[in-house]
Amino acid sequence: MPISMIALSNTTLNQLPPQVLVPAYDRSKTTPGIAHLAVGNFHRAHQALYLDRVLARPGQQNWAIVGIGLRDNARETRRATIMAEQDCLYTLTEFAPDNTHTTRVLGAITDYIQAAKDRTATIRRLADPAIKIVSLTITEGGYYVDASGKFMLKDPAIAEDLKRPVPETAFGLVTEALRLRRDNGTGPFTVLTCDNLRDNGSIARTAFCAFAEARDPALGAWIRKNVTFPSTMVDRITPSVTEADTIRLDDMSGIADQMPLFAEDFTQWVIEDNFCAGRPELEAVGVEFTDDVGPYEQVKLRMLNASHSMLALPGLLMDYDTVPHAMGDAALVTLLEQFLAQDAAPFITPPQGVSLHDYAHQVLHRFRNAAVGDQLLRIASDSASKLPVFWADTVKGVLKANADHRRIAFGIACFLEYLRGETESKKPYTLSEPGLPEHARALALQDDLAAGLTMPVFAGWGLEQYPAFVKDVVTLRSSLRTHGARATLQQLDL
Repeated sequence: MPISMIALSNTTLNQLPPQVLVPAYDRSKTTPGIAHLAVGNFHRAHQALYLDRVLARPGQQNWAIVGIGLRDNARETRRATIMAEQDCLYTLTEFAPDNTHTTRVLGAITDYIQAAKDRTATIRRLADPAIKIVSLTITEGGYYVDASGKFMLKDPAIAEDLKRPVPETAFGLVTEALRLRRDNGTGPFTVLTCDNLRDNGSIARTAFCAFAEARDPALGAWIRKNVTFPSTMVDRITPSVTEADTIRLDDMSGIADQMPLFAEDFTQWVIEDNFCAGRPELEAVGVEFTDDVGPYEQVKLRMLNASHSMLALPGLLMDYDTVPHAMGDAALVTLLEQFLAQDAAPFITPPQGVSLHDYAHQVLHRFRNAAVGDQLLRIASDSASKLPVFWADTVKGVLKANADHRRIAFGIACFLEYLRGETESKKPYTLSEPGLPEHARALALQDDLAAGLTMPVFAGWGLEQYPAFVKDVVTLRSSLRTHGARATLQQLDL
């Protein structure tokens, strides 16, 4: 560590460079009222930022966060170690599109637990009466709810966890904590999902209640009656942080932070106001509360997230590495503009007062933020779980309306070719598709270029009802293999 760098801890908060914003409250006087499962970069840059603002308000000091890491691996162990060394403090640098930035130290997470080290103790911590909300970011594919809306009780990970005396999954930890709270009279907590899923509160309710009912029917019934599962919509582009990013961010801040973050300057959080055990004053710090999150979800998932994937999959095949780099390609920008205006928007009912035209313009403006530079491979990862959420409704709407389907056929063809793991210049990349079993991926690798459309990813899309569309996907896949993504996109003549 360079001599000029200041190590980050509670004792050095008053020694940091003057341009760095620090928590506007006394951390020693806060107590956790929220436990968050799976503390990734997005949670630290989004929900934890809002709670950092809340803690600075009078009477809100009991809404700090205890972070809980679920994985049992070296990366999680390192995260827990750094959290301990830095008193759970870290820096967040927010970049505007004009490259101006603000760096702040966030202190809302005041304790961190690696669940794998002692799951019994983790359950007891969740059962602490002070915990009023258990929030989570366990990824789109982490809920084990199939295309028909059923919880996958027979999945090996779930079936094994149901047999364990002390469970290991998020569902098991929460279920056992609620058992303790029911038995000792503490009462329920709210389960608040922050993952990109349509009607994510209902999906969380389905998953957690089904797990609990399979483990103990009476407990499951109690949870179903007493625990609330608000739906949410979350939005902020938060790239992964490389070693080079860490060096760059620390040089900018003058702080030796071992886990700095950076993000765009835009952030949004919309929540259904349904909390069984109370909640913080989030409305005072920019959170929107509503009785119906659905319209907000539609807009965000089917425009921002969907176009992110529509850019990342062909962009990756075309050897681009980041979103701003891909946005320098006029053909890709045209693809996104037309996808948003002609494919996505016609089948969305937005919230009152929201202009889909303006929203689409804002999305493309955010994608051009060169200071953020999100990795296309990160965005493309776990597409097997993301695309049913981001694309399915749009695809079904376009096909049912007999509208121009060239763009969505191209996107699906790019997804299937992305599963081969190499760019059009034959440069390999490492796939991360935890929701796609190898036998399913093998369908996309067959010589029969239509076979990939039978993968579980497309269950319920009804593609088999549109043979002309299937034929076009096959033709585009053949072109992608023969001519590459760039030439194939140009041939679409958008």
